[in-house]
Amino acid sequence: MVTVRRWWDNKGLQIGVLALIAGSAWILRQTQGELILETYYTITRPLQMLQSGPTPEERLRDARILELQTRIVDLESEKKKLQNLLSYVEKEPLASKPIPARVVGRSADQWWQQVTLNRGTNSGIQEGYIVKADGGLVGLVESVTPNTSRVLLISDLKSQVGVTISRTSAKGVLRGDFSAEAVLEFYEKVPNAKVGDLVSTSAYSKKFPSGLAVGRIKSLNLKKLPASVAKVELFPPIRFLDWVAVYPKLENQDLETEKSVQKSK
Repeated sequence: MVTVRRWWDNKGLQIGVLALIAGSAWILRQTQGELILETYYTITRPLQMLQSGPTPEERLRDARILELQTRIVDLESEKKKLQNLLSYVEKEPLASKPIPARVVGRSADQWWQQVTLNRGTNSGIQEGYIVKADGGLVGLVESVTPNTSRVLLISDLKSQVGVTISRTSAKGVLRGDFSAEAVLEFYEKVPNAKVGDLVSTSAYSKKFPSGLAVGRIKSLNLKKLPASVAKVELFPPIRFLDWVAVYPKLENQDLETEKSVQKSK
């Protein structure tokens, strides 16, 4: 009896484990794993509920909320831009009231060359009209239809604008560079100019009245032949134009008369 008890003490645990394994194998075979899967799902279901993301309905609701929020932000931005433009228009003298217009066309391969506006001859716009935006001169109306206008930007290589340095009256020609900067070629070999000087249209300009803001000198090259040149950072946001103001072309003499009238008021 003692020998049997010792043998059971030594081998009983092993026999029990083997019996459990054999029984589990038999149950697994008979139920094809359904009992184990059910036990697994019962144990892990609370964890899955805690770790799972939003339901499809919740995702759809969140997407709609984000869409509405984005739309609200866009509308607020458009409202602010339009209010600023209308406020700017109201301050202009009656003789030069601009026509507000919006950029509605711009191709990727002509991004710095031209834009299309949503106003044309039906709104009173004609070829040669001047286009401005926040910051100053944008370009010139090149062609018009009854409902659209095409604007040649000052950032275009073909654009040539007579300009002057506000501080010293040094003069030159501004040409576009297909970027937010332009190249200023001075008439003088060694012009009286420095980095930071403000640039505006000059009285010698044939296409634009004098005194329109253009930009600021960013760098100078006084060794360039046959004349010195400067890189000019353009003030108007040419890269992302939206709303603009279109003006009838005023001759310099008319502009000076208008300024005199304003001073006398």
